[in-house]
Amino acid sequence: MPESKRRKPKHRPLSSKAQEEAARSKEPSPTWYVVVMAGLMVVGVILVLVRFVFAEDLGQEWLLAGLVAIAAGFLMTTNYR
Repeated sequence: MPESKRRKPKHRPLSSKAQEEAARSKEPSPTWYVVVMAGLMVVGVILVLVRFVFAEDLGQEWLLAGLVAIAAGFLMTTNYR
């Protein structure tokens, strides 16, 4: 029975030295980034809560604005270092 060909690995893992260099090249996020990220999430939660507390006076725009602010804050967390 014929033998199948050996598969080559798609990529080689980085050496420990290369991993350390890659980790050093990325600087931590600035303070303003963290403040904006957390602020968007907090303001979004407050907008959603205000919408439900004063349900008869406010429209759906408050709910939508709150959810957009929360989503923007969570999207910012993906770039946080």
